[in-house]
Formats: sequence, structure tokens, C-alpha cells
Amino acid sequence: MRTAKEHLEKFGIRPSIQRVAVMSYLLNNRTHPTVDEIYSALLSTIPTLSRTTVYNTLKLLHDHGAVLVLSIDNSTTHYDGYTHPHAHFFCSECGRVFDVEMDDTEFVVRNRPKNAALITDEALYYKGVCTECLHKQKQS
Repeated sequence: MRTAKEHLEKFGIRPSIQRVAVMSYLLNNRTHPTVDEIYSALLSTIPTLSRTTVYNTLKLLHDHGAVLVLSIDNSTTHYDGYTHPHAHFFCSECGRVFDVEMDDTEFVVRNRPKNAALITDEALYYKGVCTECLHKQKQS
């Protein structure tokens, strides 16, 4: 696994303390955090950090293709440092977002809409109830 600094450089992003910290957090915490979650997690190690810096850093990372932006739950934006093709599952009970590995990374290419000359982004989301929440519901 590459370091956060190497990941930033791969995407043409100049490393700074804040950028490396945000990227490192995303690479080491595959929980699809929000801006506030990242800010809260990093504040103790970077006391001068602001939410605006985290937001602007995530925007830069997304603009360069280093992170994915997920709008899966229609109210909160989540971020993912794992940019390889995969889908996501959103649990409507607990609000967590899970990675769903795809066996067939050619899905969009083979199922391209006939009038789509160029696809610049793809996202596959599933929504429902995760195993843990469903188990809790059955016990109630």
C-alpha cells in the first residue's frame, strides 16, 4: 500500500501537512467519512486545522481524481480514498456506507447507454439494511 504522500504525488498534488493528513486518514479509514468526521479525527494532531481546510483539501483531491465523492444518502457527502472500481452500499438504518467489490469492472463499458459518447464518471449504489441492523431488527 502506498503512503499518502506517494498517493498525492501520483495524482499530481503537491503534498502539504494538511493534504497528507487528510489523504492518510482516508487511506487508513475505509469508513467513507464526512468532512466533519475527518476534521474531528485530525484536530488533535493538527490543532490549527479548520473545517474549511478539510473541505478545500477534499475538493482538490476530488478534482485530481485522488478520492471519490459519494452522495449516496442524499443528505451527507462521504469521501472514499479507495478509487479502484467498486460499488457502495448505504444502510438506511445505521447510516454506514460499505464498499462492495465488483467482480466485473467492465459493467459500464458493456452496458453503455447507446447515446453516451463519453462517460466521465460512474457510480453504483445499493441502499437497504446491513446485516448487523437486520439482525438487531429480528431480535427486537
